[in-house]
Amino acid sequence: MSRVQLAINVPDIDAAVAFYTRLLGTEPHKVRAGYANFEVADPPLKLVLVERAGPNQLNHLGVEVETTAEVQAETRRLAAAGMATVVEESTVCCHAEQDKVWVRDPAGIRWEVYTITDDAPSRERVAALTSGGECRIIAAESAGHLPPEDAGVEGGDNENRCVTYSDDAIAGAIDHGLDVR
Repeated sequence: MSRVQLAINVPDIDAAVAFYTRLLGTEPHKVRAGYANFEVADPPLKLVLVERAGPNQLNHLGVEVETTAEVQAETRRLAAAGMATVVEESTVCCHAEQDKVWVRDPAGIRWEVYTITDDAPSRERVAALTSGGECRIIAAESAGHLPPEDAGVEGGDNENRCVTYSDDAIAGAIDHGLDVR
């Protein structure tokens, strides 16, 4: 099953959870400090709430798919269509381990196609995936890369560029339930 994902920034996570619980008629699937998500069956929707104050309420959009093979197929399709892609494998995002591909629309809105490979990774697994400022983004399949905001770009040619983060930035993001991209 595929479903559309809508990730929005909210100034008060508790008030937002209460509102969306009533609006959607379902309890959240996952709630963490500064983070919550809802898995709505009808219509198929993954609503992600990220506690973050500010004028920009749209965080990103996405399509959740069932398997890594589907993410890989979408990566090939998007690249063949001439879209700049950024691939992340075994990344920790939204308190889950995921494989994904990113693109940006003409207005700069981030879209992801992703699958959850582990919905509740252990602290040890999270530490292993996010330690040492290792490469977070794996060889994008198109020549033009669009690295996520607030990331340092390293690497040689366009086919093997990666994005890294300082250990402090990674730890802070994980502690606050933010995307580690």
